[in-house]
Amino acid sequence: MRGHPGRGEAGRQVTAPKAPTAASERGAEVGRRIGVGLMYGLWKPRVLGSWKVPATGPVILAVNHSHGVDGPMVMGVAPRPTHFLIKKEAFVGPLDPFLLRIGQLKVDRSVADRTAITGALDVLAAGGVLGIFPEGTRGEGDFASLRAGLAYFAVRSGAPIVPVAVLGTAEKSGRLIKALPPLRSRVDVVFGDPFDAGDGSGRRTRKALDEATERIQKQLAAHLDDARRLTGR
Repeated sequence: MRGHPGRGEAGRQVTAPKAPTAASERGAEVGRRIGVGLMYGLWKPRVLGSWKVPATGPVILAVNHSHGVDGPMVMGVAPRPTHFLIKKEAFVGPLDPFLLRIGQLKVDRSVADRTAITGALDVLAAGGVLGIFPEGTRGEGDFASLRAGLAYFAVRSGAPIVPVAVLGTAEKSGRLIKALPPLRSRVDVVFGDPFDAGDGSGRRTRKALDEATERIQKQLAAHLDDARRLTGR
């Protein structure tokens, strides 16, 4: 998402989605089970710190992003069903209804997508788990550049952020299929300690979100460094 998540085009009318239903939660759980089968069938995930994810209540998983399989990997190994904000370009052909049925959220990154924003806030308001790639797009996966969306959702909802480092998906040596990590290779998924993004003031101004983004970036970068030391990656 570009710009402030709360701003949209002048006069634009957008119909907000309804709050997540029991059906959508069941869909996310189905997605988690599918992810478990695929991820453990194709690779060798090593999951560390999953117990740090709060068992109940709203949570935001902030995931680094260096490969397209990072989202499905976290969806499969996370201890709770997760609703990811996913770029609309991924919703093509049969993937469109499939991703929607398993509780994933389509987002148009070229605008302040009010429908996606409302859907994400509804997930958190219902006590669910929201997954975000705070870098906004696939890159080095080092949390070097964060968008304001993560800070907005965290400050607006009051949900804690759990940093998640996915390591090993970007390795190129040994690939049989160019677009995928080497089959049966080890992929480490490291969950960190939950933390609050806000400063306790409840402010949602541009300055407050910028300050929250800086705090978040430091926390995520520190977690990534710890995860690399822990896993030897």
